[in-house]
Amino acid sequence: MDCSICSAMPFILRPPRNTICTACYEGARTIITLTTNKFDHSDNTKGSDNKTVTGISVSSSNPSIKGFANALKWVKEMKEMEEELNEKLNYLSGFVVAFRDHIHTDILIKPGNDAPSIPAHRALLAARSDIFKNILDSDGCKAPPSDTITLPELSYDELESLLEFLYSGDLPKEKVEKHVYSLSIAADKYEIPFLQKFCEHQMLGSLNTLNALDVLEISDTCSNLSLKETALNFIVKNMEDIVFTARFDAFALKNPHLTVQITRASFIDIKNRRLGI
Repeated sequence: MDCSICSAMPFILRPPRNTICTACYEGARTIITLTTNKFDHSDNTKGSDNKTVTGISVSSSNPSIKGFANALKWVKEMKEMEEELNEKLNYLSGFVVAFRDHIHTDILIKPGNDAPSIPAHRALLAARSDIFKNILDSDGCKAPPSDTITLPELSYDELESLLEFLYSGDLPKEKVEKHVYSLSIAADKYEIPFLQKFCEHQMLGSLNTLNALDVLEISDTCSNLSLKETALNFIVKNMEDIVFTARFDAFALKNPHLTVQITRASFIDIKNRRLGI
């Protein structure tokens, strides 16, 4: 069978990590044993290749030795990949420096609350979003470098966080927690798939009874069906903690269609539980 550890294929093409051959499985067992026990060197094995690890023979002919070697090789490859990725991240961090220090910026991005514009780079905006590319390719935005794009739905802090993500691919935790909803809507509007996935992951990871309605509303606005289904199921399972609140009253007035969907999902859940489904 194909093995995710000892396969000769490139790492990215290897089978899933839960696919492992017998030899590598035995090798993994040996690694665990080695981390919790010492080698017992037997006097009668002098001059031979055999050793004993708590009763497990690790002779060169034992399949576990091959699996052990393959596991060590895999660990080494993973370490090398990690080092390479860190080098790439350090290399790409130059984009963040260019953004923060306004190095050769050639366009201004203006938020919608009359706050100051933020300098940026046309090429990077166009590379990150097809919508931005179309805007920048339009006749009204082709020449002087002093041109300005206005994103009226974003505040200054939200816009700054959006641009920071476009340049770095990440955001500090405090900015994510504060702006995840507005960033999710911006990612949907300006077609930035990586940011969409990033925001979805953050919302799923922090889903609770206090923000479930917000997540449901955002998922509906962005037409994110998987996120919407998860939020809806969570609300149904925690109806008493969510429905009997002032927050739900305001939500119901603003989103009657979602309120209907919550009600229907709740009745379906009750019916399924009665039927033992």
